[in-house]
Amino acid sequence: MRLIKFLQNFFKEEEPDPMKYLIAGLGNIGAEYDDTRHNIGFDIVDMLAREFDAKFESDKLGAIAEFKHKGRTFVLLKPSTYMNRSGKSIQHWATKKKIIPENLLVIVDDMNLDFGKVRLRGKGSDGGHNGLKDIQQVLGSNKYARLRVGIGNNFPRGKQVDFVLGKWSDKEAEELPDIRKRCTEAVKAFGTIGLSRAMTTVNKS
Repeated sequence: MRLIKFLQNFFKEEEPDPMKYLIAGLGNIGAEYDDTRHNIGFDIVDMLAREFDAKFESDKLGAIAEFKHKGRTFVLLKPSTYMNRSGKSIQHWATKKKIIPENLLVIVDDMNLDFGKVRLRGKGSDGGHNGLKDIQQVLGSNKYARLRVGIGNNFPRGKQVDFVLGKWSDKEAEELPDIRKRCTEAVKAFGTIGLSRAMTTVNKS
């Protein structure tokens, strides 16, 4: 109900654009987090920005870039609120850009998936991920699309934080370009052919 009331309030003055999509790549700001597993969301929206020659600009609660593709407008967001407070940034930009709930996609690392696995879902639990947990709490709903990128769980007992915030191994780094490319294609499919058809394509591998 909170999400419905929130959306009703910001749609009063201006109709939302059903051809506009908010693509939020989750991560942590700061050079120390570059090329870490937890920042795969940042990496993917960065790759999309390069593909379409879109430039990120720092703004309130995040960095924003936009591009058009097949008649759709894609708004890329890298929250500057750190991973565990991602919801505030996403809520702000969904409001500001008048994005309907169905057109929000969150890109996130997932250690419950094997490294390199990519899964697109229209809703779901937070799976123990603090970024998703905060988004659900702020929006009051878990009914938003998410692109889950597997990072695996190959770490010793008690070393979860070190693993998630750690750099990619050399072997993983070799495979990353292909994984990121599959993810950017998934994002474009989400915006152009819709969630259901995109899920069929993305989740088959």
